[in-house]
Amino acid sequence: MDYEVVVIGAGAAGLMCAAAAGRRGRRVVVLDHNDQPGRKILISGGGRCNFTNLGVAPDRYLSGNPHFATSALKRYRPADFIELLRRHGVPWHERRHGELFCDRSATDVVDLLLAECGAAGVDVRCGVKVGGVSGDGPFRVATNEGEMAAAAVVLASGGLSIPKIGATSLAHTVARRYGLEVVAPRPGLVPLSFAEADLAWMRPLAGIATEAVLTAGRARFREALLFTHRGLSGPAVLQASSYWRDGEAVTVDWLPDLDAAAHLLARKAARPNAEIRTVLAELLPSRLAEALAARAGCGGRPIGQTTNAVLATLAADLKAWRLSPTGTEGWRTAEVTLGGVDTTGLSSKTMEAKAHPGLFVIGEAADVTGWLGGYNFHWAWASGWVAGQFA
Repeated sequence: MDYEVVVIGAGAAGLMCAAAAGRRGRRVVVLDHNDQPGRKILISGGGRCNFTNLGVAPDRYLSGNPHFATSALKRYRPADFIELLRRHGVPWHERRHGELFCDRSATDVVDLLLAECGAAGVDVRCGVKVGGVSGDGPFRVATNEGEMAAAAVVLASGGLSIPKIGATSLAHTVARRYGLEVVAPRPGLVPLSFAEADLAWMRPLAGIATEAVLTAGRARFREALLFTHRGLSGPAVLQASSYWRDGEAVTVDWLPDLDAAAHLLARKAARPNAEIRTVLAELLPSRLAEALAARAGCGGRPIGQTTNAVLATLAADLKAWRLSPTGTEGWRTAEVTLGGVDTTGLSSKTMEAKAHPGLFVIGEAADVTGWLGGYNFHWAWASGWVAGQFA
């Protein structure tokens, strides 16, 4: 047998798993069709890699089984990865919402993982294309460099997000070959797109960002919202996109810290000659204020000449502005894949396929998707580490 463990995918989950299995004395090889490991790590976080979040908890993840991630997240915590950084002398810092980033470069994280693999005797081979997996212990892995045999195979090749760095559906294909269900993949953490009627007023606002509360379904996120030439982006939109479904509307609270109705009535009493758009510009970027007032049909009207009923309606609209996305920007700009290998067929304790001992599914390949802000990398570390204890 060539190896005891073949890990398919040299990304965050795959490298973590390989290092953990190698430290247990296993003969491990990591295969990746890209010409370098950790491609997604290198481009993440603006090149600084938002490697985890201090707020990691199961309720920050989406899955058909919301409890599946609990075991792995309890066993491998943010503090564990921080300790790994300390041992390798990698400096880091915290930003808002508990997000942790490298001080220097995402390259530090890739180098750390490769050093861990090297110390554990792991063979990392890039530029190797996997054609398929067969057998059931030993498994046979077909590649462009010949066939490999192994007692265990770990599917760590990710999902369909960011195709420019080589995203493939290999993990889903192999899983189906072994009878595992696959939850239909869809883009997650992705900008929302809109019909021309909405874009007509959004496009002139391209580049404007404002903090707002965006609600999609039962999910509610307070973050920056960014207007683009194609629709809406920014952290609030990316977060909500994972919860949005085709045909549903989203709502925006443009004034999350304000009782809008009381504020407008107070301004009416204090500055009756001020135009409504001017009053709103005290609270929002001026171009956005003007656009919202115009959409509400009261932009140039003096606030003192506006009935309290009209102001109440405007206030209600500003607190729950309804928008109807027509879709998302798709896989090209999606940061993650929602869906993936159905976790009902996997052990939450080991990441192993229940019906096929020796076959493991980790990271983005599985139906577990985190919020924006380091949660998906932490799932990669946790699921990879757990699989590495058993593969």
